[in-house]
Amino acid sequence: METRAVFLNGPKDLQLDTLPLKTPGAGDLVVDIAHSGISTGTEKLFWSGQMPPFPGMGYPLVPGYEAAGEVVEAASGTGFKAGDHVFIPGADCFDGAFGLFGGAASRLVTSAERVTRIDPAIGAQGALLALAATARHAIAGLDKAVPDLIIGHGVLGRLLARLTAAAGAPAPTVWEIDPDRRKGADGYHVTTSEDDPRRDYTAIYDASGNGAILNDLIGRIRRGGEIVLAGFYAEPLSFAFPPAFMKEARFRVAAEWAREDLIAVRDLVDSGALSLGGLITHQASGDDVPGAYRTAFEDPACLKMILNWKDAA
Repeated sequence: METRAVFLNGPKDLQLDTLPLKTPGAGDLVVDIAHSGISTGTEKLFWSGQMPPFPGMGYPLVPGYEAAGEVVEAASGTGFKAGDHVFIPGADCFDGAFGLFGGAASRLVTSAERVTRIDPAIGAQGALLALAATARHAIAGLDKAVPDLIIGHGVLGRLLARLTAAAGAPAPTVWEIDPDRRKGADGYHVTTSEDDPRRDYTAIYDASGNGAILNDLIGRIRRGGEIVLAGFYAEPLSFAFPPAFMKEARFRVAAEWAREDLIAVRDLVDSGALSLGGLITHQASGDDVPGAYRTAFEDPACLKMILNWKDAA
């Protein structure tokens, strides 16, 4: 079998290519991908060559960890059948390319244990479940405070705000420097740091990936407050110790989502408690890979770019 896939040969060397797929084994599914998302965090770092050394990484690679599609072949005993719609967090199924992520392709082979069944009516929004699970992983848990301030009103920031509301907590404040991205809030306030005088936040969640603002955030928490690093940071992080010492500041890194996070957000979406609407601003055919990636990485109006593989030749 072969697949059409995004092929990143090296930094800024990206194209659509045809790659052979590994033969499915016991417990595997073959899935025709309908939609995959482009990450402006990790994928942009791979594309630019700025990704820090990461276990299993290397070029050439197939990027992407946000894919949704339809099962076309299912090994016996997997619990799946042809026609089931599933979310896939990438796959390592390519001959001739690393599959550290491996979701940006028209067809994937993956273990049934990695996929999650989804409602086909969700359409392109099915590819957003990984980001929703990332936001849920940052918030969920008895020892975690929901955010009262979120930095960044991109897709992750919006999902953090929506999940806070779904948890029944007070609406958070959101900071956003881009005037256009301040639009689209539903039930919470989006402003700038300059227009926000408050300095007693309990839990600040940074979804911007901008480590340069840590000192400002330390000045905005109450004594014993927490700063949650929910983005991805390519550069080493640093902050001035005396203000953090005086505040007894706490820092927490939100790691990769777990399967229970994915199941939880899928159920929230199915029940109507969490909306994924308004997050996809751009879609492109899988045939227009270079243009789609340029738009995703360079156009500030693009919140989320989705590749539509059903339209690809």
